[in-house]
Amino acid sequence: MQQSTAPQRYSARDVVISVVLMIVACALLAGTTLIAKILGSPSSDNPLHPMQISAGRFMFAFAALTPLLLWKRPSLRTAVWGNHIMRVLLGWAGVTCMFAASSAMRLADATAISFLNPIVAMMLSIPLLGERVGPWRWVAAAIAFSGAVILTEPGTEAFQPIALVALTAAVFLGAETILIKKLVDNEPQLRILAINNFIGACLALTAASFFWRPPLPEQWLLMAALGVTMVCVQALFIQALKRGDASFVTPFFYTTLLFAGFYDFLVFNAHPSTAGLIGATLIILGAMTIAWRERVARRKQPSV
Repeated sequence: MQQSTAPQRYSARDVVISVVLMIVACALLAGTTLIAKILGSPSSDNPLHPMQISAGRFMFAFAALTPLLLWKRPSLRTAVWGNHIMRVLLGWAGVTCMFAASSAMRLADATAISFLNPIVAMMLSIPLLGERVGPWRWVAAAIAFSGAVILTEPGTEAFQPIALVALTAAVFLGAETILIKKLVDNEPQLRILAINNFIGACLALTAASFFWRPPLPEQWLLMAALGVTMVCVQALFIQALKRGDASFVTPFFYTTLLFAGFYDFLVFNAHPSTAGLIGATLIILGAMTIAWRERVARRKQPSV
């Protein structure tokens, strides 16, 4: 006889912490996309291939983790290697596609198009994680998604063929989110980070060897910053998913778009358009609707 497993309950404090961690992760993630754009921009003196940028990301991320791994020595005996390997493949493919799109498009456009990612993760969380997504969350996700669509400003360069690469990145990263959720519920965070970045470094360096060109000294520094920042993003993202439902936490990933727009303005003096402001407003509205429904649902829960 099969027993149904009740969805895991999270405290109100954990829910708030999960949202804060996700938003901080998004701020850093937008920064890594900016770094990747600088490294791979065709207008730079020595543009690097997206495969090479991805290799630098994984290589320096694992290097940053090495001292902690030597100190903690996490056990690998009970690791579910199938989930780890699939997660690495999806993550590497998603990151590489995102770097490629960011190098050839406006940063805000590439980020906006990739934002099918939370929608994919939320939908997959239903059959794969057994999480329940009510009508309000679907409405909120649709509002946020419409904001991302408006931000692409249909008819502009956002709809170049390279936009398909950003869409592909969204699918890969959305599927990776589900595997991360499966891993964080059963394995320690350090082991997850170690396996992901080690296998990712081996895979990415092998692929990059076919496109390698000697980076300039400042490009080495940028790749190091990219790798270290991505470790921080991963750690924050894992903790965010560990403290809240994936279907609730992942829509806050949309805030990456707000940070990307801000960095565009700060670095490239790109002023927000009317479409950008409307899209950002809808994204915030969608995220706040999800948070409001979560609060209402918790108030209705009977005290034990």
